Amino acid sequence: MTAIAERHSAQTTAPAVPETIAAAVPETTAQRAAMYVFAGVRLALGFTFLWAFVDKIFGFGFATPGGKGWIDGGNPTKGFLSGSEGPFAGFYHNLAGTTFANWSFMIALLGIGLALTLGIGMRIAAVAGTLLFVMMWSVALPPATNPFLDDHLILAGSLIGLTLLGAGATIGFGTYWAKLPIVQRLPWLK
Repeated sequence: MTAIAERHSAQTTAPAVPETIAAAVPETTAQRAAMYVFAGVRLALGFTFLWAFVDKIFGFGFATPGGKGWIDGGNPTKGFLSGSEGPFAGFYHNLAGTTFANWSFMIALLGIGLALTLGIGMRIAAVAGTLLFVMMWSVALPPATNPFLDDHLILAGSLIGLTLLGAGATIGFGTYWAKLPIVQRLPWLK
């Protein structure tokens, strides 16, 4: 290659640009520690959903009494939704114990729990988890300890925050998940 061709090639080749600005900024110890804390919160929330799923299936005697698990003929939504109070009580009383409510609730617990635990599908988990938490909040309006706010709304906000921070990439498979061709084509799967 001649010197002119080499100079022209060097001028037309764009410099490498990092994928994100954050990739170009060195990570501080505090930022790294924060990401591990957020990953821990993500894992704890994932375990909460998975434990609720398992306890409701088998009735281990925690939230679901022994012998009252779904596998024993128990009903995962009847008790909670039947006790609904407030402006949406009629809606929840009609929904309590229906096949649709039971299957939807159990699939949501399992799906959200797996997504959070694995750090994949965080956007879907945040939307589904937020919807589930807001519905659980609305079952017992007004909350017993505050005129408006309870832990369900705080947890919903936490799910959204964890997703926006990319908490699935730390101690999770979020980075690998995001590189899958289907996730590249359909970014809402991230």
